[in-house]
Amino acid sequence: MNPFLSNPIFQIISDAAEQMNVPAFVIGGFVRDCLMGREMKKDIDIVVRGSGIDFAKKVAGMIGEDVPVKYFKNFGTAMIQYGDVKVEFVGARRESYSHDSRKPVVEDGSLEDDQNRRDFTINAMAFDLGKEHYGELVDPFNGMSDLRNKIISTPMDPDITFSDDPLRMMRAIRFSCQLEFDIDPACFEAICRNAERITIVSAERISDELNLIIETDKPSSGLRMLADAGLLPIIFPEFMALKGTENIEGKGHKDNFNHTLEVLDNVALKTDNLWLRWSAILHDIAKPVTKKFVPGTGWTFHAHDFRGAKMVPVIFRKLRLPLNEKMKYVEKLVSLHLRPIAITGEVTDSAVRRLLFDAGDDIDDLMLLCEADITSKNPLKVKKFLENFEDVRNKLKEIEEKDRLRNWEPPVSGEVIMKTFGIGPSKEVGIIKLAIREAILEGVIPNEYKAAYRFMLAEGRKIGLTPITS
Repeated sequence: MNPFLSNPIFQIISDAAEQMNVPAFVIGGFVRDCLMGREMKKDIDIVVRGSGIDFAKKVAGMIGEDVPVKYFKNFGTAMIQYGDVKVEFVGARRESYSHDSRKPVVEDGSLEDDQNRRDFTINAMAFDLGKEHYGELVDPFNGMSDLRNKIISTPMDPDITFSDDPLRMMRAIRFSCQLEFDIDPACFEAICRNAERITIVSAERISDELNLIIETDKPSSGLRMLADAGLLPIIFPEFMALKGTENIEGKGHKDNFNHTLEVLDNVALKTDNLWLRWSAILHDIAKPVTKKFVPGTGWTFHAHDFRGAKMVPVIFRKLRLPLNEKMKYVEKLVSLHLRPIAITGEVTDSAVRRLLFDAGDDIDDLMLLCEADITSKNPLKVKKFLENFEDVRNKLKEIEEKDRLRNWEPPVSGEVIMKTFGIGPSKEVGIIKLAIREAILEGVIPNEYKAAYRFMLAEGRKIGLTPITS
């Protein structure tokens, strides 16, 4: 008995296959992960001869009358939920592609046809669910050998595989990173030859794969492969622009591409937060457009934090990444990433208050990004930076406990100001609100209502307002 088929759903599928007299197999990632000893996937793909939808109906009926079946008629697939497992059914098929589309022409086929169309040998293996050969491994492309040798290769000619569906080039790199496998040299050469084909893939699908690469344990590995294969200059040219160094008058600057990948890996060691990883990727994205050589001084990247924050929405829009609070989070961290290091040394209360005010609840993520940004190979310099950051962290904690500035709300509202002085919405209200905020940030008054109210009265009198209530 195959130990990987202990879930009762497999026996139910086997019984359905016998009753309908059709072959059925579990195929793909579930089989691969079982054989690798990884945690078994909760998504199971079943391929049958004939209609996957009809077969799903049969299985659902055998489980119980009230088991719902979700149909995806355009794709000829159906899905049922069995406990915590999602089971998807599809009819075995063969596919053919036109040159300008990754959407195939689909025809009914055999298991062999279905395995031929799979992306990689390690994803083309199947377990037979028929009664006669229940649990036997069907492996026509030596996927088991590739698993043992930790190789990503294609069942068919890699040029055809990648030209037919160019997204498979990014999937090869993603699987290489996720599984820590090498890509077969012939496959990688085919990716390089077919890189331009990625242009027929939608930005949404590209971003999905890119995010999966960024979410791996060592994302720099996948991004380097994308660059080496010629894919990154096509899908993310702004990032490729960071690559390289320049030397004038004996003064050079670091390779900001390599530096950014180091920062990304440093962040990945600390968190699986995808958007903090994107902040690492984009923190220096404006250095190529702000780079300037100043004789006698060297290279400068003035305002690359400000320019970089402005580039974030443009890049997110182009890559079809979410244009919501996630984008705003990345935008904020890129714009603030120089602030903590700028206030090291003499850490003033005022500077820390302003940092807390601007960063809000994202202050901890910002500090993590800034520490990850320390990539110097000089251990003494690294030690000094980390000690300075610890001073900033301690001061942040002290100021936060005392002044409560994280996600600050003014203790005196605009409504109170208008009611006190008997005025409507006006520039005077804005002047007083700004004065209160600055007084709190500079430590002139505490962040509390009574002190802010007294300060409001004084500021109002300065600009000719007379309180009608007090």
